[in-house]
Amino acid sequence: MTLHIDPKRLPEAQGGPRRYQMLIDGKWTDGEVGLEGERVSPGHGVLVSRYAFGSEGDVNRAAAAARRAFHRGPWPRMKAADRAAVLLKTADLIDARREEIARLDALESGKPISQARGEIAGAADIWRYAASLARTLHGESYANLGDAMLGVVLREPIGVVSIITPWNFPFLIVAQKLPFALAAGCTAIVKPSEMTSASTVVLGELLMEAGLPEGVCNIVLGTGPEVGAHMVTHPSVDMVTFTGSTRVGKATMQAASATLKKVAMELGGKNAQVVFPDADLEAAVDAAVFGAFFNAGECCNAGSRLIIHKAVAGEFLAAFEARAAKVKVGDPLDDATKVGAIITPEHLKKIENAVADASADGAAVAIGGAGLASGAGQYMAPTVVTGVKPEMAIARDEVFGPVLSVMEFERVEEAIRLVDTTDYGLSAGVWSKDIDTAVTVARAARAGTVWVNTFMDGYPELPFGGMKQSGLGRELGKGAVEDFTEQKTIQFHRGPRTSWWVDG
Repeated sequence: MTLHIDPKRLPEAQGGPRRYQMLIDGKWTDGEVGLEGERVSPGHGVLVSRYAFGSEGDVNRAAAAARRAFHRGPWPRMKAADRAAVLLKTADLIDARREEIARLDALESGKPISQARGEIAGAADIWRYAASLARTLHGESYANLGDAMLGVVLREPIGVVSIITPWNFPFLIVAQKLPFALAAGCTAIVKPSEMTSASTVVLGELLMEAGLPEGVCNIVLGTGPEVGAHMVTHPSVDMVTFTGSTRVGKATMQAASATLKKVAMELGGKNAQVVFPDADLEAAVDAAVFGAFFNAGECCNAGSRLIIHKAVAGEFLAAFEARAAKVKVGDPLDDATKVGAIITPEHLKKIENAVADASADGAAVAIGGAGLASGAGQYMAPTVVTGVKPEMAIARDEVFGPVLSVMEFERVEEAIRLVDTTDYGLSAGVWSKDIDTAVTVARAARAGTVWVNTFMDGYPELPFGGMKQSGLGRELGKGAVEDFTEQKTIQFHRGPRTSWWVDG
């Protein structure tokens, strides 16, 4: 199969890419040492962005600005209603520029433009939800400590937060972190992926337009070694929240431990959909195709494992392959595209190698298995690998591409065991009309989210995060703002106090 991608029609191919600067202390700036970066669109092979990259000195400037804004600025001391108003204004501005932001994410990450639009709309919704939590954040009081004592527990912002986000959902994932930190009264340093920084820079523009005080949100562009590593270890940073691979998450935790920073981690996943014979098979097939190939499988929540009952395996896989054959792979800017480009040529090769290794281990490649010729950018064919055994690498390791591994089972206990045969525990899905079966699997699965008769739905009201090596803590949900606070206990005493010193 050959794709026909025409990069010549891109404005960037004619007039050149836009150049983006960093936002430090309310001002747009280049880096101290003049580092530069650029991004070639993975779907078109055309240079679409240039960036001013930062280094340690720029992290120092951003941290100093965030610290000043926290200790001396108005943001942590504003009424919650006033902070909420800035977040709500930001959400409105996101909606107004949705098409522009979606196009930037589609160009830089390779995701389909129709999907990107949905993500930007979802991000605006999260900003509004965070605004509601700003106004409902509260502490506690204890009047049951005796007549002379009153205890008060305050929720205070934790301070300066380093926010490090990945390339696969550039605008959506920062929305799962930043608005909640701001709602709590924190200040922040944000580092987007060096490959997909443009939409985060636009977010900085919107925050300034919405009235966010200078220094409250600083955006430093650049690589992990030049920028991210210093954000994690900087003594002025009180908390690090990171989304990315488990490998980098472990290194980030280790680095942050030197100063005992609070850390929150949303890491990898190897998520299973378990299908029982009594399931609505048509719905399950559609969800399995969606779960495996959404965002080209470059998704921590991807349904990359299908655990199917032997009684319906043949029927289900035939229907799956027929539907997968209709999934449109192509230009991310085409409204009809369902699977866009792979983020880099190196990552495409990694995906292909994982499939080849599975084949060498004795699995069978039912469909796909290799990249697609396109003439511009890099694309991967939707792939199904059958005959997978739980000890195989493809059943245990995160491939992060449009690759589905298929395993079969006969008993409920066997299915549960297969769900938990990886080091990850982010999410899972179970398909059955029998409530006992659904509840049994959902309760037993060691996963932070379990969907029953659906897959990969998400709502700001529901917490998201993983067990085992899929992360620490939760994002979203009613506790999301509390995660960016410290508790302070204040004890009030009235009346005379009994002396500890007794004359005698």
